[in-house]
Amino acid sequence: MADLKKISIDGHEVEVDGAMTILQACEVAGIEVPRFCYHERLSIAGNCRMCLVEVVGGPPKPAASCAMQVRDLRPGPEGQAPVVKTNSPMVKKAREGVMEFLLINHPLDCPICDQGGECDLQDQAMAYGVDFSRYREPKRASEDLDLGPLVSTQMTRCISCTRCVRFTTEVAGIHQMGQTGRGEDAEITSYLNTTLDSNLQGNIIDLCPVGALTSKPYAFTARPWELTKTETIDVMDALGSNIRVDTKGREVMRILPRNHDGVNEEWISDKTRFVWDGLRRQRLDRPYVRVDGKLKPVSWGEALAAAAGAMKGHKVAGLVGDLASVEMAYSLKTLVEGLGGSVECRTDGAKLPAGNRAAYAGTARIEDIDSANGILLIGTNPRDEAPVLNARIRKAWIRGATVGVIGPMADLTYEAHNFGSDRKALEEHLKLAKSEPVGEGERGIVIVGQGAINEADGEAVLSLAMQIAEARQAKLLILHTAASRVGALDVGAVTEGGLTAALEGAEVVFNMGADEVEIGAGPTVIYMGSHGDRGAHRADIILPGAAYVEENGLFVNTEGRPQLALRAAFPPGEAKENWAILRALSAELGATLPWDSLAALRRALVAEVPHLAKIDEVPENDWQALAASKLGEATFRHAVRDHYLTNPIARASQTMAELSAMAKSRAVTQVAAE
Repeated sequence: MADLKKISIDGHEVEVDGAMTILQACEVAGIEVPRFCYHERLSIAGNCRMCLVEVVGGPPKPAASCAMQVRDLRPGPEGQAPVVKTNSPMVKKAREGVMEFLLINHPLDCPICDQGGECDLQDQAMAYGVDFSRYREPKRASEDLDLGPLVSTQMTRCISCTRCVRFTTEVAGIHQMGQTGRGEDAEITSYLNTTLDSNLQGNIIDLCPVGALTSKPYAFTARPWELTKTETIDVMDALGSNIRVDTKGREVMRILPRNHDGVNEEWISDKTRFVWDGLRRQRLDRPYVRVDGKLKPVSWGEALAAAAGAMKGHKVAGLVGDLASVEMAYSLKTLVEGLGGSVECRTDGAKLPAGNRAAYAGTARIEDIDSANGILLIGTNPRDEAPVLNARIRKAWIRGATVGVIGPMADLTYEAHNFGSDRKALEEHLKLAKSEPVGEGERGIVIVGQGAINEADGEAVLSLAMQIAEARQAKLLILHTAASRVGALDVGAVTEGGLTAALEGAEVVFNMGADEVEIGAGPTVIYMGSHGDRGAHRADIILPGAAYVEENGLFVNTEGRPQLALRAAFPPGEAKENWAILRALSAELGATLPWDSLAALRRALVAEVPHLAKIDEVPENDWQALAASKLGEATFRHAVRDHYLTNPIARASQTMAELSAMAKSRAVTQVAAE
């Protein structure tokens, strides 16, 4: 039961939990208190002093509202609610003094600073500062840090709020940043001048309230007021992080996170944030047809006629790639199955049962991790497969949750107990789960990775994982690596027997962005995608499509939550939206799809799969146990081998190539010179 206390703030009386700080109580009352070091998702540092308020009847000096709890305030002489003032002369003078101190050493870099226009220091100096300075001493200078290819540093601008230190230590789980020295000599630095070894490091750019940490790839390319901002969804992993894509003209300039407490909080991975340069390179911008062994550019009419000619009267197999929207998967399924062919979305061989949503999307929400006190990871390395989800597991571990791993161990940024790395360990764990009684208040989550279920005995592994969850009364989360997978399974884009059965005897393969699949010699390959990657190299006919930021689409994330991605830019050259290409091809085939617009396509889609209409809601999935089948003896393997190069857009990105090379060099054991 919450310990509720009454407090009067600027004449407004509110009732809040006594454990809240004065600053949080002010937010409940709708009163803005300026701050630099305080952040809702980080520990309290109390070192910028910008949030000073006056506590009536308290000490004769202002108090830091971020570090004082409501329960510590003294009531009035007759038991009245404690009184706090945020706009009294004392507070105004204190804020002006703090701002003056902060600006003693801050350089006048605003005209050339990337933070200009969206800088907390600028905004608060205008709102709470004074228009003069009494300091004539020379400004202090600091050496800039080399944090790697992502974060640019100008440490003379730093105001020592320590947000970056707290984020890297508490959320990212690395211990490479800290503060040394005291007084005027205090400075933020990195341990032994190392670069940051984390795939969440880009978030410190957003956290920095001044221009000390800015984006290196984005530096000096645009100003915030020149950009068109579009709120959409990320597809670099299956988490479905909420993002904002900023464009200037036809070019994507940067990608930023949006807050969504149920999915990504306000963090995104470095791959999500910096992959945008891959959207400009190696693009397919016109149709091609292979003539005499060479790909030759043709018109759309010729390409569609060639594709229709190849498909008519032949056995067609359709492959759904990892970045495809639900509309693309549904259109391809309707078209190919109408021709008597088969479609498959489980291109990595994952043994996910199509009709059982509890077995392919699970029963847990991502936010359930926060309150879990026991987490079991089976055949997964969430640090590589979903870095933001891994930060949630770390948060649960900090709060006291125990983490167990069945599979190869990796540096997960938190302590975990390894129960073994093979199938035998999984069977032993099931016996253990059944033998021990479920403790009162036990809230467990079993997280199954694609590496556990993409081999021949995948269904048996998934069955055992579900039995463990059932025995411990725990929730189940299937951690996917492909953004398209859950949505494609929802619309039934699957073939009995999986990828092998779909490709068996196929004379034509319609490859919709499935670049990780090796297609042997024999069948004619029609490739529809955005980048000249592996799939395009094997193709006989290329139909250039839009990338994920260039068309509207529906994506269902790893927990089964449908989310809308909105168009932020336009496809280059002659490339078209993917659903429109399939609609035009269907007309050429004489099997016209029954929709002429994206809205009509969505109506047909929702009529067949009603839960896709409930945007941003996680449907309840009925628990259906899987029948037990024969388990193998192999050791589990992780699904992602190179986190930075998992899809065509990432492989086209120079930044991702640099990060991949750095990760490989770190993995090599350093040998000292003799």
